[in-house]
Amino acid sequence: MTELAISGTYFTSYGPDQVQTVKDALIMIDQAGMIQRILKPSDQEYKQQREKARQQDRLMELQPGQYILPGFIDLHVHAPQWPQAGLALDLPLAQWLNHYTFPLEAKFSDPAYAQKVYHDFVHTLLANGTTAAMMFGTIHFSSNMILAKEAVKQGLQGFVGQVVMDNPDQTPEYYRNSSAAEALQSTEKFIQAVVDLQKQTQRTIEPVITPRFVPSCTDEALFGLGRLAHQYDLPVQSHLSESNWEHGYAIERYGQNDTDVMDHFGLLTDRSVMAHGTQLTEKDWQTLRERQTAIAHCPISNIYFGNGVLPVKRLLAVHNKLGLGSDISGGYTPSLYHNARQAVKSSQQLTDGVDNHLPSAKRG
Repeated sequence: MTELAISGTYFTSYGPDQVQTVKDALIMIDQAGMIQRILKPSDQEYKQQREKARQQDRLMELQPGQYILPGFIDLHVHAPQWPQAGLALDLPLAQWLNHYTFPLEAKFSDPAYAQKVYHDFVHTLLANGTTAAMMFGTIHFSSNMILAKEAVKQGLQGFVGQVVMDNPDQTPEYYRNSSAAEALQSTEKFIQAVVDLQKQTQRTIEPVITPRFVPSCTDEALFGLGRLAHQYDLPVQSHLSESNWEHGYAIERYGQNDTDVMDHFGLLTDRSVMAHGTQLTEKDWQTLRERQTAIAHCPISNIYFGNGVLPVKRLLAVHNKLGLGSDISGGYTPSLYHNARQAVKSSQQLTDGVDNHLPSAKRG
């Protein structure tokens, strides 16, 4: 049954550089908040359905100058880092994690703290036009369920991951999984709980397999997460070649790039989203393309931590899958509009170059 009919002009994209405009459409939405159908003025039922909605007081008519836009989809955001957004950006990635971020995320062992933060975080995403988000939680089951329930309650399409980080060499004792076995057991418990929540509410909420990144995880954890991803047919989220440090760590530990490491453990699938990728090689691009794994481009965060600019135009030209991420709090704003603007600016810097000691023809 139609719950709401919206009459007005809408814009939507149907390609990386193509936008469609439909004037005076009638968008019919069901009780679950899903678009039931879209009628154009030329459609036979258009006038009848519009008048029916008006008579039943279910018609919303846009005013002149108002338009309908699709919601933003944030492919990479760390929900527990919301309290430090816009702060703590003065250190390189490895030091930043240990000095600021791990202590903050450890506070989410307190469900009351998680409730306060996540209620505001989800509200702020929606206020910035983000209607779907792939989110990192923490290692804490209870707090992650609070995040999932807030997404359902406020109407955000949520893809929530319980973070796995069990490598004692790269994670502090106060904030890590006690073992790979414990991490995998807790992850499976979280998967089942979110699936139950989805069935109960009929809302778009889905668990995501979430190894923090290669430095944080043991081989046993990575292997187990790959198995769970395939067993439950779930999305996977993590980071790839985010910085010189992360990229170099994988080479030092495994003798290969972290793209190959993730692939070895079965974590690169057509439902995987890997963030950043500023240090990826063309061979890495090919692997991601073959696995149909998407890259979450986080242009604001990459300015602080990426040690490079992601060559988006080249990746699109060879048909890699790409989307945008805010990467709160590596990025200082949840607005994907601002991230889109930064993507353009970063692209210009990549094209023109920034080293004025080089001749202009050789800078970019």
